[in-house]
Amino acid sequence: MKLTTQKRLAGDVMKCGQTRVWMDPDFEDEISLAITRDDIRRLVDEGAIQRKPVRGVSRGRARYKLRQKRKGQRSGPGRKKGKATSKLSSKDRWMMKIRPMRKELSKLRGEGKITPKVYRELYLKAKGNAFRNTAHLRTVISERRLSK
Repeated sequence: MKLTTQKRLAGDVMKCGQTRVWMDPDFEDEISLAITRDDIRRLVDEGAIQRKPVRGVSRGRARYKLRQKRKGQRSGPGRKKGKATSKLSSKDRWMMKIRPMRKELSKLRGEGKITPKVYRELYLKAKGNAFRNTAHLRTVISERRLSK
């Protein structure tokens, strides 16, 4: 049964689009006889014609992405935009490098493996970016025989 006119009128009466108009299949014959807006209003009051709820955009995918990000996923090299320092600043990188070296030096001095003079010399070299990491620092100490 073709109910396009009724659907259009129902959309006008209920102030919504035709896609949101729902017509009860049990009242199809009655709806087909409705030709005026008053007829449509009566059917709306009876519940034969109803307005469907507004469809929103699903947040399911967004929630899934957020869960993944909290796990630390979706942050690989293909995700990064901008400079190399945009993800980790150069200062943070430096701090992550220098702190273990200074800790290592103070540990060696505390244990008495290096003299305070050697400690100061290596400390300043570390500050001047002479060593790549703590392993490099240890190899330099052993190669130059700076330990007691």
